Amino acid sequence: MIKIIKPILLPALMAGLFTACQSSSPETGEAGAENVTTLSTESYGNYLSALAADDMEGRKPFTSGEQKTLDYLEREFKALGVEPGNGDSYFQEVPMVEVNTTASPNMIIKGKQQELKLEGRNDYVIWTRRTEENINIDPTEMVFAGFGIVAPEYNWNDYAGLDVKGKIVVVLVNDPGFYAQDAAVFNGKAMTYYGRWTYKFEEAARQGAKGALIIHDTEPAGYGFQVVQNNWNTSKMYLDSRGKETYRCAMEGWITTPIAEKLFAAAGMDYKTVLGKAHQPGNKPFPLNLQASTSMKVKTRYDKTSNFIAKITGSTRPDETIIYTGHWDHLGIGKPDAAGDSIYNGAVDNASGVAGLLEIAKAFKAQPVQPERTVVFLAVTAEEQGLWGSAYYAENPVFPKEKTVANINMDMMNPYGKTKDVVLYGMGQSELEDYITAEAEAAGRYIAPEENPEAGLYYRSDHFNFAKIGIPALFIGPGVDLVEGGKEAGKKKLDEYYANYYHKAADQMHPDYKVDGVVEDLKLLYQVGKRLAGSAEWPQWKSGSEFKAVRDSYMDK
Repeated sequence: MIKIIKPILLPALMAGLFTACQSSSPETGEAGAENVTTLSTESYGNYLSALAADDMEGRKPFTSGEQKTLDYLEREFKALGVEPGNGDSYFQEVPMVEVNTTASPNMIIKGKQQELKLEGRNDYVIWTRRTEENINIDPTEMVFAGFGIVAPEYNWNDYAGLDVKGKIVVVLVNDPGFYAQDAAVFNGKAMTYYGRWTYKFEEAARQGAKGALIIHDTEPAGYGFQVVQNNWNTSKMYLDSRGKETYRCAMEGWITTPIAEKLFAAAGMDYKTVLGKAHQPGNKPFPLNLQASTSMKVKTRYDKTSNFIAKITGSTRPDETIIYTGHWDHLGIGKPDAAGDSIYNGAVDNASGVAGLLEIAKAFKAQPVQPERTVVFLAVTAEEQGLWGSAYYAENPVFPKEKTVANINMDMMNPYGKTKDVVLYGMGQSELEDYITAEAEAAGRYIAPEENPEAGLYYRSDHFNFAKIGIPALFIGPGVDLVEGGKEAGKKKLDEYYANYYHKAADQMHPDYKVDGVVEDLKLLYQVGKRLAGSAEWPQWKSGSEFKAVRDSYMDK
């Protein structure tokens, strides 16, 4: 565990770090890259340390930390000379509801011959999206619904012939392709949107289920159960849907694999046998002949949070836009860790990306010639609660989707130094991949596919909401082939981050952060945006992308 650094020590430590990084960063001499050297480790580091500081209170929406963050962004973008992006305002209000669930400490599962008493947080985690004060799950029938997927294009329907209205569905994480390990089944090892937990709850609601429980498994989920446990008896935020008739399950949540094994044993079945058959076409879901009961108390608060929008207006085609995104929010103040630290600073997740927005904006403003197209810098809210800020923007775009050329998203930038590689999430999606590949090659680097495509990271950050409305979206991640240390050292660092820092209070500034690697990645993203902003090019979705038809439906008109 890396020692937590007291805030009073940060300026001196970070100043020394940034100076060292800057002095070791070579000037870039590639053709067309005359402005990338305006991206500096010093200014980027200043932005990053300010956004990740304790006095930002973890940047959670609906808190004073939100206002401090938005004030900071407005002040810094104004200082750069970047104009408001929403008329004369830098803000787009996002109406939301905060739902604070206090769940019963136990869930009771009854079968014909056995009763199980599950312990909340350790065995399961549940919450609700409903806003009534009391949610009572009286003994309710449980049904195993496979992966909980209805995907006509894959000729797959886990709910075929199954009536789950008023029942609790139990479903597997990820999608059949992960378990089949066959590229002919869904997308093989790479997760599709159908494997995302958000989709599974949405589909269960469409089917009229009273509740939905996903069986957690670390490898197909892409994260450990401790990440799920962060949702126990805490607040979650959703878009304000008052006035809209939208059915939601009374209960959403997860159970552990050991509990799933006990459930299926109580139902007279072997869980591993069921799992082995679930990915096979034609496999049928079935009732478990078990009933679950529990309860939740709910407090709600309606309020508004804000997306932050700034822009540099294009000189010749101002109505055409390139949108850079990064989410400004994190988890706020929560449960203290072993060191007593309760502020979830979110330095990597995602002060690193928002600092990147500022640094790239600075580079565009340093250009001697104004970009031909408008370049937008959008820092969205409530990503940690379900990508809600970008979802609201996609539903209420300030800049029309038909005129939006591309989205370039920055989330969890590389904190461990320069790498030879750049990891591309969702490989095979759009021609933006060709742009970033060309820039990486020009810089003497290479593009690498994501190591764990089964984790579905392309569907887990804000660019996804742009993709859903057809806008080509680019998302890269930290490389692992360190210039100093190679792949083994880089993978060790990345694994260490997810094990010890991700969504923990420990994700704060510390001496191990080497921001020179971030700046090298920012140079590539800047160059892609600069190319698009200075040309008439319109990158397209590649054949086979699930988003191509959406774009084609309105761009061909």
